[in-house]
Amino acid sequence: MWRYTVEVSGMMCGMCEAHINDAVRNVFPVKKVTSSRSKKQTVILSETELDTETIADTIRHTGYEVGEIRKEPYKKKGLFF
Repeated sequence: MWRYTVEVSGMMCGMCEAHINDAVRNVFPVKKVTSSRSKKQTVILSETELDTETIADTIRHTGYEVGEIRKEPYKKKGLFF
């Protein structure tokens, strides 16, 4: 599993966040995508590696500015009883 953290500028409200999330879901088969206007970032979880340039183009196409994209392996934290 992979985690992509994308710096995004220009989000002003919850609809902006949803607009980016929907655009990413329409292009990539992701497990989860969340955007935060306060953190100025979008986080994408995917089982497969994604093309970072396509991620940037997808978000730019929605009208927002894209900065750094960080990619790292992601391991889901389990619950221990």
